[in-house]
Amino acid sequence: MNKLKLLREERALTQSEVAEAVRITTSYYGMLESGRRIPSLPIAIRLAKHFNLSVEKIFNY
Repeated sequence: MNKLKLLREERALTQSEVAEAVRITTSYYGMLESGRRIPSLPIAIRLAKHFNLSVEKIFNY
């Protein structure tokens, strides 16, 4: 399980806004948020930087 949806909602962001910020499609971001996809390490790092957290804190690695 990951915390992407919670982090996004806490910051009042849309999926599109987060996706654009980390340079992925909104569709792919939605799959990451729902757990249907696992991000590559570069994408996980970009998401962590965007939310100012470690990769481990977001994805429970």
